[in-house]
Amino acid sequence: MTQTSLGTHDHAHDPRNETILINVNGTLLPRAQAMVSVFDSGFMLGDGVWEGIRVHAGRCAFLDQHFDRLWEGAKAIFMDIGISRAALEQRLFDTIDANGMQACHIRLMVTRGLRSTPYQDPRVVVSPATIVIIAEHKDPLPATVERGITLFTVHVRRGYPDVQDPKLNSHSKLNCITACIQATQAGADEALMLDPHGFVATCNSTHFFIVRKGEVWTSTGDYCLGGITRGNVVALCKANGIPVHERNFSLTDVYGADEAFVTGTFAGVVPVRSIDGRVLTDGRGPMVERLQGLYRALIASDVAGRGRPLDV
Repeated sequence: MTQTSLGTHDHAHDPRNETILINVNGTLLPRAQAMVSVFDSGFMLGDGVWEGIRVHAGRCAFLDQHFDRLWEGAKAIFMDIGISRAALEQRLFDTIDANGMQACHIRLMVTRGLRSTPYQDPRVVVSPATIVIIAEHKDPLPATVERGITLFTVHVRRGYPDVQDPKLNSHSKLNCITACIQATQAGADEALMLDPHGFVATCNSTHFFIVRKGEVWTSTGDYCLGGITRGNVVALCKANGIPVHERNFSLTDVYGADEAFVTGTFAGVVPVRSIDGRVLTDGRGPMVERLQGLYRALIASDVAGRGRPLDV
């Protein structure tokens, strides 16, 4: 398997992550001792929701948007998170402060809790929700941000919302995992996935954009997660006079694009240099470079205006 361009494996070589403290239901534990039960709903059935959150200058970027999506997902699956937004925010800061972090990547996971027996029915749940916070030293490689990644279009599709709604950020990620496996076995960094109608939908862990004649295109969003970075980039385009369209488009449109890029909480805006062997650019093009600068400024503005619970 290749080292993914978005840094998925980069942190594995950071020795600091071997001694991090992980927050399990409000208790900070060394990595080797941080565990959940085999009866936990997340382990047993993938029953839960999660968020990836980026920390800059000791602040969680776009936290309100992440919490909105988390609570909406929990409501959609009829799950009670069990604590307030303020209390969960305090746990996030307890975790990064305990690890002495100013910049890191957080995986916030909430599952339905312990089940009394291996069974789907939530009525067998016998505990409050399980809340785990993992904060890791994790940064995208500078070469990735400058040179970009490669994509491979896979046969695995993003499905209809009445099968498993792609907008639900659930622990059940096998659809994306199988897409990722096909792409990495083909030698690419990330999978490009189509919707049930054959139009371009998204990637297995990021959102996909193309640039054509000075315009930025992305999918309708009907078959992908409501991406926070995706939404922020669309808003940045509108605020800065860059024509942007959320529309259906095909692989023919992709292969003929001037530039392409992906977005995600971890790496922000990352150029795509080739798709299915078609080379678009040798690195980041002018539009991607501009959007990277606008996005960095947006993050700086967001965290500068965000207090911490201890400041209140």
